[in-house]
Amino acid sequence: MREDEIVINPDYAYPAYGVPSNETNDAIRLAARTEAMITDPVYEGKSMQGLIDLTRKGFFPEGARILYAHLGGAPAINGYSYYYKDDGVTRKGASRDDALPPLFP
Repeated sequence: MREDEIVINPDYAYPAYGVPSNETNDAIRLAARTEAMITDPVYEGKSMQGLIDLTRKGFFPEGARILYAHLGGAPAINGYSYYYKDDGVTRKGASRDDALPPLFP
């Protein structure tokens, strides 16, 4: 990979460091449900949000081969366990796809 092939996009770093947006939370849940991938709300969740959003917007050419490099960050999820706890109350009767927009509308 050449340096000119790497894109750093800061558009998904909102609202603040360590504060996930609703879209980041949706991306975290989608990655967990569909890929069994644990992503944190500080780094990996925001980058996953970006990957999903850019895919939906058609940023990547059809047939493009995309590598998502998960660089760790899972330990950061410990500080957010209260937020991501599934106590069964909020999900009673919900299907596993509730509140998740389709990846490709």
